[in-house]
Amino acid sequence: MKHLKRTIAIVCGGDSSEHDVSLRSAQGIYANFDKERYNVYIVDVKGQDWHVELHDGTTARIDRNDFSFVEDGRAIQFDYAYITIHGTPGENGIMQGYFDLIGVPYSTSGVLVEAMTFDKFVLNQYLRGYGVSVADSLLIRKGYEELVSDDEIEQRIGMPCFVKPAADGSSFGVSKVKNKDQLAPAIRKAMMESPEVMVEAFLEGTEITQGCYKTKQKAVLLPITEVVTSNEFFDYDAKYNGQVQEITPARIPQEVAERVSQITSHIYDILHCNGIIRIDYIISKEGKISMLEINTTPGMTATSFIPQQVRAAGLNMTQVLTDIVENQF
Repeated sequence: MKHLKRTIAIVCGGDSSEHDVSLRSAQGIYANFDKERYNVYIVDVKGQDWHVELHDGTTARIDRNDFSFVEDGRAIQFDYAYITIHGTPGENGIMQGYFDLIGVPYSTSGVLVEAMTFDKFVLNQYLRGYGVSVADSLLIRKGYEELVSDDEIEQRIGMPCFVKPAADGSSFGVSKVKNKDQLAPAIRKAMMESPEVMVEAFLEGTEITQGCYKTKQKAVLLPITEVVTSNEFFDYDAKYNGQVQEITPARIPQEVAERVSQITSHIYDILHCNGIIRIDYIISKEGKISMLEINTTPGMTATSFIPQQVRAAGLNMTQVLTDIVENQF
């Protein structure tokens, strides 16, 4: 019997400030997919405009009724969606709900996990119940700012602190606040990205990040990367404009690295994740490991953390992608 290739959609774009970064991630993933094994297409999603890039350089409209398209007069149905949208609708459960409805398997975790990991405040409260160490935080909703005063924030959270959009997949709208006079403008800035804002205690220490994926056959904990920036924090410029030093493997004791891997694996299982995730942490001088956030559609450009960690582990990115796809079948 003739071997039929699966048709894969790399779904990118989205409606957040990181639309263009997502397109770069899609190119990185496309370059690494096994084209002998799969028919691979890039699907760009922005608002109501969903289109697929055809192999002749033109584009075709996606029929959202069944996530299909027409090429050379033939209707083509996708077998699988590799979601690499940073932000809405790919990182908050919306796209996952759509694929669940039409029965197309996908690369990320399910609707509830995506919605929860996208909302940093909700995620922190949930994981705290499982004994995961996270920074203390407060939530401020648009229209209800007066419910929490600047004095209360200073007393409860302390200074310096971070003000960030609670539900947003990007580094936009994040401020490091050093005194309470800076709170109001920082909250306004964060509210331009999200109607809910999280004020989070500052944790001093070494920032690290670790990728992980699991299949029915194996658990892969990737080497840990140390994130060193001369900026106030790991902001957009540090992340995307090279103002950062990324050291893989991280310069941390072996015993600490093993504890981080245990926590990463534990969180993956608590949430019942799927596909590649990346978890950011702060390690204090005393060796306390606190989770900062979880990325369920981590960047996949050549210089992103996950490809770096895959290379450092001596693994092959093509095989990693094949592992993730085949785990659904």
